[in-house]
Amino acid sequence: MLFIIQAGFLREISVKNNGVIWSRRLAWAAFAGFCCIGTLAEAQVSVTTFDQSGEVIEEFVVVGSRAAPRSAINSTVPVDVVDVDELASQSNVNLSDLLRSVVPSFHVNVNPSRDSAALLRPVNLRGLAPDHSLVLVNNKRRHRGAVIQWISNGASDGAQGPDISAIPAAAIKQVEVLRDGAAAQYGSDAIAGVLNFVLKDASEGGQLSVDWGFHSEDSSEDRMLVSGNFGLPVGSGGFLNLSGEYSESSSTDRSVQHPDAVAVAAAGVTGVANPAKPWGNPDVRDSIKLFANFGYQANDGMELYAFGNHSTREVETPFFYRSPQGRSGVYVSGGKMLIGGGADCKAQYDYDATAANVPIVRDLLSADPACFAFAEILPAGFTPQFGANITDRSVAGGLRGSLDNGFSYDFSASWGQNELDYYINDTVNASFGPATPRDFELGKYIQTDSSVHFDLLYLLDIGMASDLNIASGFEWRKEEFQIVTGEQASWETGPFGADGFSARSNGFGGFNPASSGTWDRNNIALYLDLEADITDRMRLSGALRWEDFDLFGSVANFKLASRMQLSDAVALRASLGTGFRAPTPGQQNANNLATVVDSATGQFREQGTIASTNPVAVALGGEALDAESSTNYTVGMTVQLDNGLNFTLDWFRIDLEDRIALSAQLDMTEELLQTLLAAGVAEARDFNRVRYFTNDFDTKTQGLDAVLSYGFQSDWGATDMFVRFNYTSTDLTAFGEQSTAARRQSLEKGAPETRLIFGLSQAMNRWTLNLHYNHFGDWFDSDDGRVHDGYGLLDLSAQYSFTDNLSILLGSDNLLDNYPSQAARSPSSGRLYPRYSPAGYNGRLLYGRLRFAF
Repeated sequence: MLFIIQAGFLREISVKNNGVIWSRRLAWAAFAGFCCIGTLAEAQVSVTTFDQSGEVIEEFVVVGSRAAPRSAINSTVPVDVVDVDELASQSNVNLSDLLRSVVPSFHVNVNPSRDSAALLRPVNLRGLAPDHSLVLVNNKRRHRGAVIQWISNGASDGAQGPDISAIPAAAIKQVEVLRDGAAAQYGSDAIAGVLNFVLKDASEGGQLSVDWGFHSEDSSEDRMLVSGNFGLPVGSGGFLNLSGEYSESSSTDRSVQHPDAVAVAAAGVTGVANPAKPWGNPDVRDSIKLFANFGYQANDGMELYAFGNHSTREVETPFFYRSPQGRSGVYVSGGKMLIGGGADCKAQYDYDATAANVPIVRDLLSADPACFAFAEILPAGFTPQFGANITDRSVAGGLRGSLDNGFSYDFSASWGQNELDYYINDTVNASFGPATPRDFELGKYIQTDSSVHFDLLYLLDIGMASDLNIASGFEWRKEEFQIVTGEQASWETGPFGADGFSARSNGFGGFNPASSGTWDRNNIALYLDLEADITDRMRLSGALRWEDFDLFGSVANFKLASRMQLSDAVALRASLGTGFRAPTPGQQNANNLATVVDSATGQFREQGTIASTNPVAVALGGEALDAESSTNYTVGMTVQLDNGLNFTLDWFRIDLEDRIALSAQLDMTEELLQTLLAAGVAEARDFNRVRYFTNDFDTKTQGLDAVLSYGFQSDWGATDMFVRFNYTSTDLTAFGEQSTAARRQSLEKGAPETRLIFGLSQAMNRWTLNLHYNHFGDWFDSDDGRVHDGYGLLDLSAQYSFTDNLSILLGSDNLLDNYPSQAARSPSSGRLYPRYSPAGYNGRLLYGRLRFAF
């Protein structure tokens, strides 16, 4: 009871002003009182037990608890465990896609032409934003990605989550997906749940594999992956485990010819690309992912450990087609062909913006050096190619062990950085006229996170069914977001700006000195964690965490969880907790200019995003961002039978207040334009709309997770099968003026409410067959404004082992070649399928894999 009272009291008084002083005093007093009790909180790693023949009995997990590792089904909270064999049976070269195939509450899709979201795709757990899920590696917090999702489908809008795709699948021993709020245990972001990537730690042996595949619709759309993992002994009790991957994935195209391109070609203009605007996966080139995991037992009570990664890749995607009869600020203005050279030129060549007039203006101005139009030098239009060189690096390490008095400790530090070096090719800065460069270096986004942890653990005999696991610790963390200025031609205004030609590199403007800078934030945290088996059939746990942030003051959160074993086979479990997420320095300070299509009219709009504390945003209602807060509930049951059948069913609810998102798009009226210019926003003339971050709405997310697994031996060999189902529904319970009806629908219906996965694995002699069926429910696509029917994909693979060391696998993803329903194409898109199709729209993939183990 004392613990519960302390949790509620701290949360009650943790307010932003004078309450901060009292919160600090109470928290430090609590920490001093429990420092001698401590925790080995984040030092534990996953354990697998074996029988005498060396067969795996049960996979153990540590995420969600700071007590001794337990099997997933015996956990107090719901945890999915994805082992390396299940990952290895999939065809995907990207870890995000691998997880989508096996975890029903995990969502990721392709975002073609969505600026940075197409390069580093957002992932969602339980329908919430990417930064509502905490990512751990070996139970240590992983750094955040540099991408802010300026344009996405509903829940991900404005989010800044981690870059999961930088982790090579070859390095993974297992993935633990905690489907429960855990902010009181792990800190900010752990509202929807936690993903813990446990690295391989073998000190000998390894494997090499080569994968290659292609889409049956177009064999040039291929992908390849070369990967390896091997372990080395270090001394008598240590290991060094190394993993690496090299991969490439060609872009895909599922489009119809752009209608504007058809009209221009019909007018007699040659050289029009077909398709003028491809729609599909981005082109991923030279993807290199390296990971190292190290551990060394220095003596009987001390272990030195470290792990880290380095990855690089180039990702490129085409932007919208720039049509010579419709692209405002480049080819046309006010329904007329845009002519440079002064008033006399405009009056002399006063042509309407039509496809038929493009070749006429081209031919006339080619003979007139005094006047200029882009129809003269780029009459076929153009399609910018937007991309980035992405670099991700991290290192973490520490010292852990136990003392003679029964205490265990873990001291660790980590550093991680994610960087995107942006570029855009085959475009123009229209304000430079005929002298414009065609390729631009846009600048960089860089996210850098640092942290230090000190954790203690003590097992106290309290005369109950188990010792009381008492954990406490201290954490310091710093987040830094940096915008590096792009080349001058990518953001400045050239001489033809006076004639109405748009400034900045068209499609994605470079970062100018005014929007560049470095912003950081520090926070400290103290936590206490208690867990014990009260009886042989009942376990209770509780967690309390206090954090103090720059700019936000302090907050305290708690979590209570319990598990009751009703019989040898059936158990009930439940949890209640609070959570929070502080806005990132990037969300607080970054500015952006992007091109979007108005779904109602099909017209291009230049959309600007400014910081909420920018004077313009303040004039429009913006204010300093506040932290989000949540309350999480789960109630579930587990069934574990002696015949190998396991079943779990969990209901969850997440009430989230003051959610951080982007405001409505405010049209650039003349009055607003003048306000922006007066505030020093020189690029205001380049966009038609403006928006900013805001705490604008509250949501209630609830649903069900059901997992059924069954394994048995027969004359046909070893059979393992599972059914995984997720239902997630999100409702806006309160919203402000910035939440438009269309935006509310995106938040509530932008991802499928239902996911169903069925899996079957059959091993017999040297053969292993794997079958997966994934079904995605209906979803609302904000890009075409329609609700689309769900669809399913059937994956099948067969592996043959020539020896214990050499095997070959052949398979097909989407064996039946299913596609989503076709999109309601806007006049300017050429898109064949909905942009946010949850399982993509590339059709059947055929692939093979050769693997050698040693």
